[in-house]
Amino acid sequence: MITLKAALLSVIIPVYNVEPYLEQCLDSVINQTYKNLEIICINDGSTDGSLKILEKYQKKDNRIKLINQKNKGVSAARNA
Repeated sequence: MITLKAALLSVIIPVYNVEPYLEQCLDSVINQTYKNLEIICINDGSTDGSLKILEKYQKKDNRIKLINQKNKGVSAARNA
């Protein structure tokens, strides 16, 4: 019998001052039925509470990888 491993799927979430929506976004991704996920969150210099939320979720779920950078814009965040 051949056992196939599910492919790792990377979800990239650029974050900039989205505190009111961020928990809903992260909950949606975390609760997907497909579990072999790598969740890459790029905090692009947020000045609201977004970074604090990202750090909290990173502690809860080891699939979340956090990149924190100075504000460079959404394209640079995706490229990071």
